[in-house]
Amino acid sequence: MGSRVESSAFSMASGDSKENRWDVEEEQELEPEEEVMSEVHIGCPPGFSGPHISRFTVSFPADCDSRENQLSGEDGSLKHQMVCVDEDGDLVLTRRRKLSTHCFTLIIQHSITSSIPRVGLQVWKAELALSDFVLQMISTSKLDDIISVELGAGTGLVGMLLARVAKKVFLTDHGDDILGNCLKNVHLNRGLLNHKAALCVRELDWFRQWPPEVRPENVGSEERFSWTCSEVEEAESAALIFAADVIYSDDLTDALFSTLKRLMSRGTEKILYLALEKRYNFSLNDMDVVANGYSYFRHYVRDEGGRSILDHEESPGFVGRCIDLTQVPQYVLSYDRGNDVEIWEIKYIRENSLS
Repeated sequence: MGSRVESSAFSMASGDSKENRWDVEEEQELEPEEEVMSEVHIGCPPGFSGPHISRFTVSFPADCDSRENQLSGEDGSLKHQMVCVDEDGDLVLTRRRKLSTHCFTLIIQHSITSSIPRVGLQVWKAELALSDFVLQMISTSKLDDIISVELGAGTGLVGMLLARVAKKVFLTDHGDDILGNCLKNVHLNRGLLNHKAALCVRELDWFRQWPPEVRPENVGSEERFSWTCSEVEEAESAALIFAADVIYSDDLTDALFSTLKRLMSRGTEKILYLALEKRYNFSLNDMDVVANGYSYFRHYVRDEGGRSILDHEESPGFVGRCIDLTQVPQYVLSYDRGNDVEIWEIKYIRENSLS
């Protein structure tokens, strides 16, 4: 299926707000649900309908894994570059060492097609772009020992990369099948990524907002996707929130930003990094090809130092900037990022911060 056809099918299916609810009504389940397909299909056999295993190769600067050793010698003292001259007193320039890289492989179990409420079972293009961005942040030590929350984690790819350096990562999504698949991927990659962080796969329904229901601290593994009070407190102390491919339905966008408002207005100040793909559709109202889901998202986020499309005055709310993706290397190989993927850095301006 071509990219424009796939995008259009996704957008048209998201037009009916009832079908975009994660909690699908019983009578709707009796109707055959339209299947959508991601453009990302690495090694997927045509016509294959069951869970598929893909291997994503990541080429990463090897020096980034030994940042602590770059500026210090074996005794822990700082290294000083020696200035050398030849016998005539002329400066001898040392040829710059070529930056080495190493590759590792992510093993991801995913579906090739899914219904709209189960798109978290697939791998999407913005998820891979956000993975590149996370790897760039790792290379500059910006994620060391943080607590982070990923919303709509899906296959868990982004969160597993975060876990290489973070202190704790909450991978959140909705639905036992999606959460179970995410947990499966965590187990598949546990030995490959040498996780430093504690990885927690947790249920989070945006239509029920934040905070989620909690269970007693001593409840067993049968409640493995539910939260404890201490975990909710940890999530509210998170410095960073990540989300990818969660903008495609107006109902879902409303629920997402309602949850974000409650989560980001509690505890420490947080930054959200949100990756999305503009999905274009022909609109009879506009008589043009438009990205309605993207336009609706922009209603919620005003440019840093400016106003959103609907704002008429400075007020509490979300402010953001679009990150220049041309400055983000592609570490995850074998996918086409394209021109329709964006990553936004978003902050929530609290009411008390304006006074």
